[in-house]
Amino acid sequence: MKKFLHFINGEFVASASGKTFEDRNPVDGSLIGTVCEGGRPEVDAAVAAARAAMKGPWGQMPITQRVELLYKVADEINRRFDDFLAAEVADTGKPVSLASHIDIPRGAANFKIFADVIKNVPTETFQMSTPDGGAVLNYALRKPRGVVAVVCPWNLPLLLMTWKVGPALACGNAVVVKPSEETPATATLLGEVMNAVGIPKGVYNVVHGLGPDSAGEFLTAHPDIDAITFTGETRTGEAIMGAASRGLRPVSFELGGKNAGIVFADADFDAAVEGISRAAFANCGQVCLGTERVYVERPIFDRFVAALKDKAEALKPGLPGEKATGIGPLISQEHRRKVLGYYAKAKDEGATVVTGGGVPEMPHALQAGSWVQPTIWTGLPETSPVIREEIFGPCCHIAPFDREEEAVALANDTPYGLCTTVWTGNLGRAHRVAAGIDVGIAWINSWFLRDLRTPFGGSKQSGIGREGGVHSLEFYTELRNVCIKYA
Repeated sequence: MKKFLHFINGEFVASASGKTFEDRNPVDGSLIGTVCEGGRPEVDAAVAAARAAMKGPWGQMPITQRVELLYKVADEINRRFDDFLAAEVADTGKPVSLASHIDIPRGAANFKIFADVIKNVPTETFQMSTPDGGAVLNYALRKPRGVVAVVCPWNLPLLLMTWKVGPALACGNAVVVKPSEETPATATLLGEVMNAVGIPKGVYNVVHGLGPDSAGEFLTAHPDIDAITFTGETRTGEAIMGAASRGLRPVSFELGGKNAGIVFADADFDAAVEGISRAAFANCGQVCLGTERVYVERPIFDRFVAALKDKAEALKPGLPGEKATGIGPLISQEHRRKVLGYYAKAKDEGATVVTGGGVPEMPHALQAGSWVQPTIWTGLPETSPVIREEIFGPCCHIAPFDREEEAVALANDTPYGLCTTVWTGNLGRAHRVAAGIDVGIAWINSWFLRDLRTPFGGSKQSGIGREGGVHSLEFYTELRNVCIKYA
């Protein structure tokens, strides 16, 4: 039985209140361990430790030394790859094949990528003359924000946490991380890595807990937090933004989505089927960038639906370590109830269930897991909640379209604007559609490709701000202009 402690000022500590909650494996419902629930005392201690680190050696450390330490963090994660993999798979239930190729390697790489960015990106200088014949030199300094609150989701726990912690530390900030209560393991394990490589105490802190009236609320409302970065539901983002408004703290949000995929008749058919299948069903549909609405040009509509059905039915649920496993469980029984609620709603509204729509038959040892079937629907009106609201499960609705303008209009008919994936062999159409859909990222003939130097974020209710490459520096640092007049 494991016990997940907070990591504050370089030490693993329990909650003063003694309160804990359970961490369960979504594969079979078994108890992984108990997690300390943080309250105000733990948040206060973590924020104080982070602020002290900013005034101590970390705040004075040269960029070159900081970069060396972050490279060591990445190397230590890779050295302990199997430990991180086991922790991530136990918490999420995702297949080992997925976590070992995406979650852990990317989680480590985020430290090196942003270490390189801060080391190599210049600031600006300007020269000007003054009316009295003097000269002026302006140059910019990039200064850390200070103490950054990092509130993380459960779908890609290590990857999305280090996507924020990596640039925050590279820029010289200290962080207090609040992992999802569903996935406490890898954020805690990273504390051991920080100590092993010599990151100063207080630079990286972890406080476990829930949201309202718990660690999440206390952290985002804390007056000594200088900036807040969050990935999760739009509704939670709205609450955090309200807390951040007190003190005018900057925020960076990646929020919900109801992403559209568009397939034109001139697309590479097999590639489009494969791409949409990954976008709809990867990680059991628990991907912010996933596709839950698919629009297919009418001449290939029936063929495409049949081909995607075959892809969905070929995904075998099972133990994470088995090679044949193609799909894992949802994160929890609570989330499964939400997803199955949408499955029932689709049926009640008259959807044609192409495949799935329920719970798969599992061996007795796995029947307590959070399993659902990959599901495809057709026939629902665009006003249906199943098409309007984010489900975050392995499902999609497919509808036909006749004209390019119609497809763009359908894709844009949502309050969200995170991403889209478009499949076409027409280069001109690819550029037009990518420019016409209101999203933060538009993939053409691909999905989930990420050059970490490029801007990433959502439009409309899918987020605020951009991160990635130099764009992360815009959030995790403030530019100070120095203006010098000389004769």
